[in-house]
Amino acid sequence: MKTFFALSAVLCSLLSLACATRADAERRLAPPKTTREVRIGDIEKALAVEPARAMHLIGIYDALYGKDSALPDDKDPLELEKIEALRLAAADGLRALQTRAIEERRWDQAASLARSLSALGIQVEKTGMEPDLLLEGAKDYLAQGRDLQAFLAAVHSNELRPLQAEDALLFFERSCKTRQRRTAHYFLDAALRANPNARVGADMREFARGRDSASDMIKGVATVLVDRGIKVERGMGTPDRILGSAFFVDASGLLITNYHVIASEVDPTYEGYSRMYIRMGDAASARIPAKVMGWDSTLDLALIKAEIRPEYVFSVVDSIVPGVGDSVFAIGSPGGLEKTVTSGIVSALGRRFLQIGDVIQIDAAVNHGNSGGPVIDGAGRLVGIVFAGVEQFEGLNFAVPAERLAAALPAMLKGGKAKRPWLGLTIAQTREGAEIIYVSPLTPAAEQLVRAGDYISGLNGQAPQAPAGALIAALQDALFPCEPGELVSLATSDGKRRIVQTAERPAMPLAVAARNDSKERLAAPLFGLILEPSAGRSFLTPSYLVKGVVRGSIADEAGLSPQDPVHLYDFVVQEKDGYAFLDIDVKKRASGYLETTMRLPAMLDSPDTL
Repeated sequence: MKTFFALSAVLCSLLSLACATRADAERRLAPPKTTREVRIGDIEKALAVEPARAMHLIGIYDALYGKDSALPDDKDPLELEKIEALRLAAADGLRALQTRAIEERRWDQAASLARSLSALGIQVEKTGMEPDLLLEGAKDYLAQGRDLQAFLAAVHSNELRPLQAEDALLFFERSCKTRQRRTAHYFLDAALRANPNARVGADMREFARGRDSASDMIKGVATVLVDRGIKVERGMGTPDRILGSAFFVDASGLLITNYHVIASEVDPTYEGYSRMYIRMGDAASARIPAKVMGWDSTLDLALIKAEIRPEYVFSVVDSIVPGVGDSVFAIGSPGGLEKTVTSGIVSALGRRFLQIGDVIQIDAAVNHGNSGGPVIDGAGRLVGIVFAGVEQFEGLNFAVPAERLAAALPAMLKGGKAKRPWLGLTIAQTREGAEIIYVSPLTPAAEQLVRAGDYISGLNGQAPQAPAGALIAALQDALFPCEPGELVSLATSDGKRRIVQTAERPAMPLAVAARNDSKERLAAPLFGLILEPSAGRSFLTPSYLVKGVVRGSIADEAGLSPQDPVHLYDFVVQEKDGYAFLDIDVKKRASGYLETTMRLPAMLDSPDTL
C-alpha cells in the first residue's frame, strides 16, 4: 500500500511538472506585445486611477501612432477606434471626479478639473464652471473666517466673470469690518458695476472711498530677523543674522517677505542653526517668534506668520500695474532702521530677473534690510514687493509686481513649497512669435514630441499676445494659475494641438536638464546658441555651425552669428552656485573667420522657460 501511494505521488508530481512546462512553453511561443499594445495597456491602467494622466498618455499615442504621426501608414482601424473609446472614457472620468469634488465641497479641486475639461474643449456648464466654483469656495472661506483666501478667490472669480452685486457686497462688508480699505474699494466698485443702485451704507461707502495715510501703512510693516548663530571666519566669531522687512496681509498675523530672507528656515541643504523673529518697533522692541507657512522661490516670495494682531493690513486684491514715471514709496528697515520710507519713481517695467514673469524697476533708495518690504503708489495702493538692488549702481532696484503676489498667494496658503506647473520648454521671442528653442528631456512636452523650431500658436485656446518683449511673460502668466497635473492645450505652428498634462516645475529647470542632456543641445537654452552638426565633424573633435543666435542672449552679446564654425570643449555646471560655463573655439564670419577661444557663462535659473 505504501508503495502504491508513493508511486501516485511521483505520478502527480510528473503530471504537474509537465503541465507547468507546457504552460511555460506556450508563454514562450506567444508573440511578445507590441509597443502599441504596451502603451494602450498603460492608458487602461491610468484610466482607473488618474484620468488626466490617461488623457496625456493618449496624446503620446497620437504623437507616435495617430493620424498625425510621421510613421508609415500601417494604422489599425480597430486600434484607433479603441483609442477613441479610451479618450471618451477619460473625459467621463474627469467629469465624475469633478462631480465628486463639488459634492464634497472641495472647490479648489473642482475648479482645477474645470480647467482640465475646458482644455479638452468640453463644456462644463452642467458640471461646474470655474468662476462659480471659485465663488462658492470664497463664500466657504468667508464663513470659516479665512478672509485672505476668501478675498483672493472672489477676486479671481470676478476676473473670469463679473460678480453679481449681492455677491460683491458680501466681501465688501467683510473688508469694511476688518478695516481693509483698498479691498473694500475693490468690491464696492464690483457691486456698483453690477448694480449702480446697490444699497450701501454711507459710512461704509465713505470708508471705502477714503485713503490710508503713510503713518497708518507703516504700522503694518515689520522687521524680519533670522538668527543663524555664530559665523567663524579666520578664527573670529561674528553673529550671523539676516535682516529683512515684511508686511501684514491678513489680520490673523500673516505677513509677506522675500524667500531669500527666510531661506535657511526651509532649505533642506542648510544644516546650521536658524531661528526667525519679527520686530514691530526699534531695536529695543520685543522679538516675536515667527514661522514660515509657505514659499515660492521662483518669485522670491514667502508667507510667514506671527502670533500678533496687526494694527494695519495691506490689501493684495488691487491689480494695479504702475506706469513708467509714476511716483512710488518703499517702506522697510534698511540697515535695521525700522519704519523707513523712501520715495522714487518707476524706472522701467518688464525686467526679466526671476524664473517666472517680469519685475518692476524702481529708483527709490533700497538697502540691506528693505528686502520683502512693500512698494506703494501715490494713491496708497500696493504695487510691488522689494526683492533686490544692485549695490554697484545707485538707484537700480527691483520689486515683484503686486499682481504676481496675488496670483502666487493661493498656492502658498496651502502650506509648504508652492508647486508650479511645467511643460518643459524654453522659449525665445522673435519677430514671428514665441519660438520653441529647446525641449527638456523627460518632460511633458518631450513625451508628446513637441519640436524645437516650432512656434507656440495657442495655449488653452488663447493665441499668445503681448507688447514687444513681454510675450514669454504672458505665456508664463497663462500657465501660472494651473496646478501640476492639470491638462492644458498646446497648439504649435506645425498645425498640431496637443493635450498635455503639466508636471511639477523643478526648482531650477535647466539644472535638471543639464543632468540629462548633451552640451550641444543645452547651448540653446543656456547660451542662446542654436547649433547644427558640421559636415566635417569627427568623433574626437565634434564641430558645429551656428544655425541661429537668440537675440539678447550671451551668444549674441559675444558677437556670434549664423554660419560661424564652432568647436565645443569643456562644459561645466556649478549647480550649487546656479551657473554653467561653455568653452568654445569659434571662427567669426564678422571678424574674417579669425579663430577665437572664449568662455560663455550662463545662469541656470533662466527666465525663459515654460
